[in-house]
Amino acid sequence: MTHNYFKKNLIFFLFLISACTSIPQNTSNSCKIFDERYLWYKHTLKVEQKWGTPIYIQLAIIKAESNFDWLAKPTRQKLFKIIPFKRPSSSFGYSQAVKGTWQQYKDETGNKLATRARFKDSVDFIGWYTNKTKSILKIPLKDSFKQYVAYHEGWGNYKNYKKNKKVIGLAKKVEKQSNIYKKQLSKCGNSLSKNKYIIF
Repeated sequence: MTHNYFKKNLIFFLFLISACTSIPQNTSNSCKIFDERYLWYKHTLKVEQKWGTPIYIQLAIIKAESNFDWLAKPTRQKLFKIIPFKRPSSSFGYSQAVKGTWQQYKDETGNKLATRARFKDSVDFIGWYTNKTKSILKIPLKDSFKQYVAYHEGWGNYKNYKKNKKVIGLAKKVEKQSNIYKKQLSKCGNSLSKNKYIIF
């Protein structure tokens, strides 16, 4: 009996972990994402209320950075085009935040237990970062193009982005995706807001 009880609980635990960490089936549709991960909606809504960063921009940044993969890392560089070598940066998790900036976020917000592999912490990081971008570079929180350039390049390198065609291309994709998410949320936002019985 004890063995069966343990087995059932282990299966439930593994199912719970899988449900919380697996990548949503359709990462291009905000309504579909929140259908699968309603708590994610609650987390992004809280960030929007706390930092002012629209939900659709939070999602668009994560889509571009990790495609909602909680364990995402940059591809390893290769020596002589074959031998796996070091990764180009310490980027990790949903937000692809690097260690130094993540530590700054933790220090400034007091969120000492934050982890880059947790969606709740990742979107809060994005809210914090974009809010600082607004303060430092005077970029509106709803300007998805310029916000992403600053997110990708860093506050110090932002001024040089017009020379970087790759970054401009990435930022245009984020802008397009954020507009798609925004349009989708305008259709399902009311139904999402009605599910108040689900708590954090």
